Amino acid sequence: MTRERLLPVKLDSYKPLREVVFESLREAIIKGLLGPGERIMEVQLAEELGVSRTPVREAIRKLELEGLVIMLPRRGAYVAGISVKDIADVFEVRAALEALAASLAAARIQDDELEELERSLVEIAEVSDSQDVHAVVARDTGFHDIIYRASKNPWLMQIISNLQDQVQRFRLATLSRPGRTKEAVEEHKKIVEAISERNSELAAQLAREHIENAETSFLNTLKEQKR
Repeated sequence: MTRERLLPVKLDSYKPLREVVFESLREAIIKGLLGPGERIMEVQLAEELGVSRTPVREAIRKLELEGLVIMLPRRGAYVAGISVKDIADVFEVRAALEALAASLAAARIQDDELEELERSLVEIAEVSDSQDVHAVVARDTGFHDIIYRASKNPWLMQIISNLQDQVQRFRLATLSRPGRTKEAVEEHKKIVEAISERNSELAAQLAREHIENAETSFLNTLKEQKR
């Protein structure tokens, strides 16, 4: 099956070309346009992006350092696969971090941040019935980002940031599953209620359950794809 072609890069006057190419390829992997196990062909990608092979080659090296690409001797570069162990490990760490973030947010959130969180719920609900899964993912990501900021713990935010590439790959597949977005919206509402009530213990529990449900949904999606 032929995959969707990547769009030519758009120059950003504030960023070097190699950085723009890197971000384009990184986004393509996270969104699944370049799927796990797919071989990365420098010439083809350079043609699609409208650049020479040099920035593509540099981007591939950087993606390898981030764990999104693997280099196989005499075979070339491939999009890194996702094993069941990888999934379990990432969700295990994320569940703990999300629980901590929600707990701290319940104790430290400001009124304007709580308002922002409430508005985020409305924004997610607005796109939940659409076929634009990328819009749903963007709103979902924004919701969790508000909670991270409300935790007032920059070290926690940095650690969570280090997981973002893998989390986004999982988030796209999870929210693509029929019915999962509406389930997530209801789970988000309960988390916001706990935070607004300043109930740190309940907020942590609900946040952990939310991530555990996301993991279950992701694994079910993988099983269906294999069948």
